[in-house]
Amino acid sequence: MAELPVRHIVIGTEALRTLQNNVWSERYVQAWLAGSGGGRVPVRIRYRGGHTREYPKKSYEVVRGGRTYHYNAEYDDPSMIRNALSFQFFRWIGVPSPRTKHCLLYLNGESLGVYLEIEGVEDAFFRKRGIGAGPLFYAVNDDANFSLVKGDSNRRKASLLAGYQQMKGTVKDRERLRLFISRINTLRSKQLGMYIRQQLDVDNYLRWLAGAVLTGNYDGFDQNYAIYRHKTKLKYRMIPWDYEGTWGRNCYGKPCGSDLVRIQGYNKLTSKVLAFKVARSRYKTLLMQFLGTSFTVERIVPVAERMHESIRPHIIRDGARKWSVSDFDGETRFIRNYIQERRQLVQEALRNL
Repeated sequence: MAELPVRHIVIGTEALRTLQNNVWSERYVQAWLAGSGGGRVPVRIRYRGGHTREYPKKSYEVVRGGRTYHYNAEYDDPSMIRNALSFQFFRWIGVPSPRTKHCLLYLNGESLGVYLEIEGVEDAFFRKRGIGAGPLFYAVNDDANFSLVKGDSNRRKASLLAGYQQMKGTVKDRERLRLFISRINTLRSKQLGMYIRQQLDVDNYLRWLAGAVLTGNYDGFDQNYAIYRHKTKLKYRMIPWDYEGTWGRNCYGKPCGSDLVRIQGYNKLTSKVLAFKVARSRYKTLLMQFLGTSFTVERIVPVAERMHESIRPHIIRDGARKWSVSDFDGETRFIRNYIQERRQLVQEALRNL
């Protein structure tokens, strides 16, 4: 049996009661964390996620020594590998993304089963990669669509920063992002093109866009990303986040087809960028490059199979899983079929881009 790292969380009675009494609370409680080698370190812990907080198998956010780790139950994903596989794919195509590892999680001695440990996007994330990051924002809901109107209607936003949570930076940085969103919606023609080139790392954006399009993350364009401003380049860059709803399934695990996401993607900034021929040409080149190198059955499926095999013995014993073992066992084939179908759809769509 493949060995997985073990994480032991210990929470006192009162702290655990506080945590359980309000699953929607953003407040941390004190706890301890121990690994396979023993020895406990103090941590802070809270539940994380949106609709998943009401699931029987919950996800956690743990702050340890100033660094944040997310322990995702991946409850809706029958494969339990979609996030990990997606972030690996983004690294292949040149977009920094969180590191992941599957582990066995225990709470006060009780096994919670298999979890995915995900590196938080924060100062340590950028230091580790030698990236000079300035202000950082999380896109936490679908109002983070770079538009003047709300994501679910044509009503004008009360604030252009609706949908964003500032994780790092100043009030001036908030105003700068607000101004960026305003100007991409109001500038026209050459002025807009010049402004986008000045303020946005277009190559990073197009690679990020290609990653969301190829993996089929419908929710990845107007939420589920981080945006930061590089300290010296002084341009905005994108980082993917929450890619459970990918590779042919949505965020609830329902099969959604390989044609759910158009190759032009979504959100107002994407439409503005791709309005320029030079950007469309570069995007088309990137997509063709990825179809020939990274987005292939030969490159992806062996990685998916290794992830799958490493956790299968533990999945069998994980009674808190939503999906059956037979569902789990069919997932590498499901992902393979998605890649084959998606490749064909993208190749056809590229002719009209």
